[in-house]
Amino acid sequence: MSSFTPVAPKRLLTSFIAIAVVALGAGAWIGSSFDAPAPSQGVATDGTPSGKVDPVFGEQVRAYLMENPQVLVEAINVLETRQQVADAQNGRVLVETNSEAIFDDGVSWVGGNPEGDITVVEFLDYRCSYCRKAIEEVDQLIAKDGNIRFVIKEFPILGQDSELSARFAIAVHQIAGDQAYKEVHDALMNLRGTVTLESLSKMSDAAGVDTDAVIARMNEEQVSSVLRNNRQLAERLQISGTPAFVIGGDMIKGYVPLEALEEVVAAERG
Repeated sequence: MSSFTPVAPKRLLTSFIAIAVVALGAGAWIGSSFDAPAPSQGVATDGTPSGKVDPVFGEQVRAYLMENPQVLVEAINVLETRQQVADAQNGRVLVETNSEAIFDDGVSWVGGNPEGDITVVEFLDYRCSYCRKAIEEVDQLIAKDGNIRFVIKEFPILGQDSELSARFAIAVHQIAGDQAYKEVHDALMNLRGTVTLESLSKMSDAAGVDTDAVIARMNEEQVSSVLRNNRQLAERLQISGTPAFVIGGDMIKGYVPLEALEEVVAAERG
């Protein structure tokens, strides 16, 4: 978010910190998380601190936190904010480093306004329910804005049906071009049954594409190389799920509603 990366749920973090607090009774120290004075330490014979924690101080910290549990929530909020900032900065570096492969690989389908001032790139899996939900939001964004360039990266991660769907879409694009690709892309997004050669053939026939040529192309290196490059790019960007977006210089992992997409686009435009 800026790089919208999910952080650990507060409930889990609270449990973790609560365990740490209880451990203080046994002499553990979590002072680095709180603005408290350093615990008194023993001194070794050479004059250096021994590193041992004063158990009395540990009990005092534990008692304070038990009496003021809101401190834990405040600490969690600070941690989440810092993590989001760090993720955003890391995401922008990754995007900049891989910008050509993300925005201009020469093989990915480009829709929307090809001359748009902002490029939205989506990594998607045709069998992913959140991708299906997200594409509705993206279509609305493109229609409302009119100045967005949209790039699709097939990233099948949900099994054989996902792989077949992605190979089919890429093969159609390579053989029949942009318009045919858009037609089968929409059909794949709306397909509710199992992906079979029969169901794919019906899609290519409806789009006026040479079905035999598409089926033959699906397992050829031209298609495999696109998928391989997309997977390697996703790995470099630390993307492991779908949907995932790159909008200008920002990376968003996971489903995002239309309003949030519009906010990111507006921020990119400055």
